[in-house]
Amino acid sequence: MKSLFTAFMAMACMMMPLLGQIQAGKSVSISILGVPPEEKGRIDGAYPVADNGTINMPFIGAVRAAGLKPEVLAAALEARYRGAQIFRSPTFQVVSDTEGAALDESVVHLGGQVGRPGPVKYQRGLSLWQAIQAGGGPTPFGTLKRVQLLRGGKQRQYDLTKLENMQITLEPNDSIEVPQKRPWEPK
Repeated sequence: MKSLFTAFMAMACMMMPLLGQIQAGKSVSISILGVPPEEKGRIDGAYPVADNGTINMPFIGAVRAAGLKPEVLAAALEARYRGAQIFRSPTFQVVSDTEGAALDESVVHLGGQVGRPGPVKYQRGLSLWQAIQAGGGPTPFGTLKRVQLLRGGKQRQYDLTKLENMQITLEPNDSIEVPQKRPWEPK
């Protein structure tokens, strides 16, 4: 009995470092403080941790998450957004999936001048146009002429007033930015 207890304790000690760590195939909930409300809407949400251990964040792309504790990931996100000069003094809150369930649905991230910025449920075949419409469409201040699509750390710009660009197919965790109209653009 004593040897069984000793074996159990040894195994528990080996597992301790894993407790609280973010795992691939799970999800994390991320929220940001210290930024304007419209910027908060672009970041806040649930993010799936890919099999390669990364999450795809708006504007900065892939960030390693698996194996980190939530507070370490929060500090890394703060540093990345500050270093990229996107936010001056962000504060991130990260909550790891503690229930052990994988995130059942994938999302694309929608930001900028749209009615409802934030995550949009991804379904196979979802187009760039459909995702923007699912987010309430562009606001009166938004333009569809210079929509930014961030995928895998690469950014492309599309004019969604052209039919061929409306059918661009999205992938899970893509980030979409609908920019503000320039003063000389038609209303």
